[in-house]
Amino acid sequence: MLPTDEPLSHLGPSLLLLLQLQLLLPPASAFFPNIWSLLAAPGSVTHQDLTEEAALNVTLQLFLEQPPPGRPPLRLEDFLGRTLLADNLFAAYFGPGSPSRRFRAALGEVSRANAAQDFLPTSRNDPDLHFDAERLGQGRTRLVGALGETVVAARALDHTLARQRLGAALHALQDFYSHSNWVELGKQQPHPHLLWPRQGLRNLAQVGDPTCSDCEELSCPGNLLGFTLLTSGYFGTHPSKPPGKCSHGGHFDQSSSQPPRGGINKDSTSPGFSPHHMLHLQAAKLALLASIQAFSLLRSRLGDRGFSRLLDITPASSLSFVLDTTGSMGEEINAAKIQARHIVEQRRGGPMEPTHYVLVPFHDPGFGPVFTTSDPDSFWQQLNEIHALGGGDEPEMCLSALELALLHTPPLSDIFVFTDASPKDAFLTNRVESLTQERRCRVTFLVTEDPSRVQGRPRREVLSPLRFEPYEAVALASGGEVIFTKDQYIRDVAAIVADSIADLVTLPLEPPVVVPERPLVFSVDGLLQRVTVRIHGEVSSFWIRNPSGVSQGQEEGEGPLGHTRRFGQFWMVSMNDPLQTGTWEIQVTAKGTSRVRVQAQTSLDFLFHFGIPREDGPHPGLYPLTQPVAGLQTQLLVEVTGLGSRGNPGDPLPHFSHVVLRGVPHGAELGRVPLEPMGPRERGLLTASLPPTLLSTAGPFSLELIGQDGVGQGLHRAAPQPCAVVPVLLELSGPPGFLAPGTKALLSLRIASFSGPQDLDLRTYVNPSFALTSNLSRVRLEQNESAWGCLWLKVPDTAASDSVVMVTVTATDREASTVPPTHAFLRLLVLGPAPQDQLPAPVHSTDPVLTTTSPAFHLSTLVTPGRAGGGLVSNPWWGTVGAVLLLLGLASW
Repeated sequence: MLPTDEPLSHLGPSLLLLLQLQLLLPPASAFFPNIWSLLAAPGSVTHQDLTEEAALNVTLQLFLEQPPPGRPPLRLEDFLGRTLLADNLFAAYFGPGSPSRRFRAALGEVSRANAAQDFLPTSRNDPDLHFDAERLGQGRTRLVGALGETVVAARALDHTLARQRLGAALHALQDFYSHSNWVELGKQQPHPHLLWPRQGLRNLAQVGDPTCSDCEELSCPGNLLGFTLLTSGYFGTHPSKPPGKCSHGGHFDQSSSQPPRGGINKDSTSPGFSPHHMLHLQAAKLALLASIQAFSLLRSRLGDRGFSRLLDITPASSLSFVLDTTGSMGEEINAAKIQARHIVEQRRGGPMEPTHYVLVPFHDPGFGPVFTTSDPDSFWQQLNEIHALGGGDEPEMCLSALELALLHTPPLSDIFVFTDASPKDAFLTNRVESLTQERRCRVTFLVTEDPSRVQGRPRREVLSPLRFEPYEAVALASGGEVIFTKDQYIRDVAAIVADSIADLVTLPLEPPVVVPERPLVFSVDGLLQRVTVRIHGEVSSFWIRNPSGVSQGQEEGEGPLGHTRRFGQFWMVSMNDPLQTGTWEIQVTAKGTSRVRVQAQTSLDFLFHFGIPREDGPHPGLYPLTQPVAGLQTQLLVEVTGLGSRGNPGDPLPHFSHVVLRGVPHGAELGRVPLEPMGPRERGLLTASLPPTLLSTAGPFSLELIGQDGVGQGLHRAAPQPCAVVPVLLELSGPPGFLAPGTKALLSLRIASFSGPQDLDLRTYVNPSFALTSNLSRVRLEQNESAWGCLWLKVPDTAASDSVVMVTVTATDREASTVPPTHAFLRLLVLGPAPQDQLPAPVHSTDPVLTTTSPAFHLSTLVTPGRAGGGLVSNPWWGTVGAVLLLLGLASW
């Protein structure tokens, strides 16, 4: 947990730095959850803005204090008067073209968790989480507790959970300056004791102290009574507002119609939502200063290395291996060791050194344990102790080990599986597929077993030639691949490990699969480097042709376009830089199925999220989704990264016009959706409204981003993983507090159908294997029906303190066997007793990890007809602005 005392002077440099920089607080950009909310209150500052600005300021402070190795130190004067942008910071510190994608994704996780506090039924009406109803002491306890849990989760290397808790803490902290009268009291600096629990909150208004006078107008500048006590407004009816007390105020506050009417919130610039709208910018300034204090405090507790891991302040990926350790795997294990050693030695101390290492062994019948570390020497030592021993029969527990790796691997990472056996646990295929998409991790299988091979290791039974299909399914869902090779080539083929964690993007091919006598086409632009063509299969011939008509065949060695290497049925062509821009072609002649993949290094990439507008709750905003839900009009947000990677900073910014939606794997075009830019162009934020026809399409689809650079040359990028329209909305929420050993926790589950009848089986799973029971195992829903249920999770006395539990719920359609199951994932933190010198452990909501929020607990299974949509379905007013969505789904919860 956090220390109970910390002098503010320790954080002074960061606050001073802030005052010298031009902040990205766009005039058309709160205290409202996210930019979507600004449709109702233009000109406001959002929780998203405050969170990202604070993180960027503290990141710049870290860069100024820790000069990069081998590069000149950054100078503060180079940033004065400029808007802080992640791309520019990374280019200045790590070098031009250094990708900021993971950093921006981590900031997105924190921002979405922050905004979610206004949408989650377990948090949106809790006054302690928003400093409402004069519960200032209780709010401070919850705030400090959430920051302490951030530290615990980060030290446990579960940075996803840490970012969730950090977002919740920042929301409360920022709300203090909008919901209390701190600004009205004339304060020019953040509260000096809010983040330090041993310092008391003084001069608090008591129950019998009147605080507000009656105000009949939308704007209430003089409704606070003349006193020097600290107070905050009441919101809604729980708890009810006592006589003489202030309301929060605004359109959604039922208490504001009860005398004294009006309110004091400064959430936005709109008098319809914020009676003290005239003080919005002053409150935003103090909230930003306080947020920088919180980030700086975390940096002091975690150290620079731990803080950098928390926010992924690095262009480097993690390194995750899943290793078959049975007796026939000697060559494969040695290949993994060679690649790991090469990566560690080549990148140690540099910007591309991996920041996180994961290792999971497996055999039959066992798998694990998982080993995670941020120390390359510890990883190498652990890997070096693995040897091929015993076993040798097929199949094995590969997918169980992969699932364990996914639970401990950071988002946007590559995972490499080395095996020569098919999976014994193929029943996990759908769950692992879904988890790869929730984590946005790419899985590559290196299999030293040809699918047609009939001799090899002993087997208990005759195995199907289709036994490797689960690997193909997982690779397809994750954007990875399955590479079959032989022992004699595995060391050479494994070289793709080092290439893949260099943050390569996969270029779209048209068509995406090999078609006889038809060339595959891909586009090369001026921002691509180190293009590699990989061809795998029984290839008799191939050629590659550049836009000028120069061709190169399959002959090994140096050619006019690049260098070709062959390892059995696996070909790699490393193209020469600089590549000619324009349209390239690849023609492949092969027996059976062959695969072609083109990858390149570039910092220009994109992130994407889904969501739907929501109009109930404390504020209007975007209801976040990990995947589109059938029957719900869905908005798409695209966040372009790497705009600061242009060769000449004075060149015009790239322009992106639309996204192309394609079916997977065959590539049929499903539609083209125009994009609308939102906010300052340099932020690279674009939005689109997905067509209803797409949301009724079965099967996965891919997203491709289409645009032009500053001089009119085409740009084409593809999302790393495909998406899918899920048939039902499945939501899982945790208890109002962290878990303690020896306790029983209540979880809430909601299932909603918007597209038609659903007859569903529900299954649950926990890692580690704690006891979990549910009162809901099957449910039938008609269109626009919802069902609620409860799960009880028993945490044993022996549960490790400061550890993470993952709960999974799976909904399977009983009647449509071709419809993939829908999954919900929930992370929960196990904490031991608080030390004696700490405040008692706070009680707070735990955020959900899939799709959206869940309603309040119901003690029995309940099906509600006609209310599955509730506030989710846009009314006519929202429909007129549906194309201007701007924010963030909870994709990484």
